Amino acid sequence: MSQTPQPVPSASEPQSHETRIGRRFAELRQTGELGLVAYVTAGDPSLDATRDIVLAAAEAGADVIELGVPFSDPIADGPVIQRASERALRSGTTLEAVIGLVAELRRHSQVPLVLFSYFNPILQMGLETFARRAAEAGADGVLATDLTPEESVEYRRILRQAGLDTVFLAAPTTPDERLELIAAVSSGFLYLISRNGVTGQRDRLPEDLSALIARVRRATPLPLAVGFGLSQPEHLRALMGQVEAAVVGSALVSEIERAAWPAAAVEAVAARVRALKGAGRVR
Repeated sequence: MSQTPQPVPSASEPQSHETRIGRRFAELRQTGELGLVAYVTAGDPSLDATRDIVLAAAEAGADVIELGVPFSDPIADGPVIQRASERALRSGTTLEAVIGLVAELRRHSQVPLVLFSYFNPILQMGLETFARRAAEAGADGVLATDLTPEESVEYRRILRQAGLDTVFLAAPTTPDERLELIAAVSSGFLYLISRNGVTGQRDRLPEDLSALIARVRRATPLPLAVGFGLSQPEHLRALMGQVEAAVVGSALVSEIERAAWPAAAVEAVAARVRALKGAGRVR
């Protein structure tokens, strides 16, 4: 599909939908808690295991779950998530199967679910088909990691008609003018990348992260979720009062990778989520 870059949307463009994502962030504002957005790669090591891992993570306190759709040519993922995608692809996981997993999860939980995908699988399914199936299954939002805001007009129109939030990424290198564009096309929350580079665990947060957060705050009233490199409870404690949520991915995927069997992965992810979520609660 060929799309022509579009001008910055008007201020009247919808900023949010009444999805589980919006309701959860409203609850977090009332309690003063830092939200935890937990990422897992769907199908690693199997779709059945992912179902159990997601349900355990939600029970342990994860506020939003990002379900990663495995892709053969990732550009933003570090080694841990790349290996998870390879394992998921070997197990036969497809976008259609991930949407089926969403429907299965909805029979057991109302945790907000975001489909986290590169754009190619979505495009191959067809935007309207994808949006309809995702919404019918019970997804709340979509983050297409390599889709630029300038080329997202049709994507946004179709997804929002289906009642899905459209989450976009902002980075430390994003100039102020483009931050305004990203903010204008985002709904649900804005995903703020904490550092340049790919995903992966780090020992400490970037020294200039607070200044970056303040700059993004000036561009949008949306909830901010900071990700890339967050893995430890002290990281979340440092973000308290600065943003609405922290995104943790590689640390959880590493727990799955190290586990000797699926049940051990479920237990390890739940324990990690409890520790992380505990650090984001008001004391």
